[in-house]
Amino acid sequence: MKVYALAVPSRLSLDRFAREARLHPVLVQRYVTLGLLEATRDAGGGLWFSPTQLHQVARVQRLHADLPLNYTAIGLVMDLLDRVEELQTALRRSERRGHEQADAEVAGGAA
Repeated sequence: MKVYALAVPSRLSLDRFAREARLHPVLVQRYVTLGLLEATRDAGGGLWFSPTQLHQVARVQRLHADLPLNYTAIGLVMDLLDRVEELQTALRRSERRGHEQADAEVAGGAA
């Protein structure tokens, strides 16, 4: 019998995160130490992860497999990719505003 989760957990323990990412927990801890993954610590010092960090760890793994870079360089590449994405989003937003303003001017001139 297959069991389906009714809700996405709000956070994952180190062991569960590592299992779902198909990585050894020590490697996950190393990623946290290097700043490649974000985690919170509980009172006992245990690491907890947001489920969204599974996408981040997949990104780290893809970059490491596809490019001959060390983990420090991967962190830099990820920061640059995030910045490019932010700039592209801002550009699209700006272009939409420009189109909306031009449409409003055309509609105002036709009246």
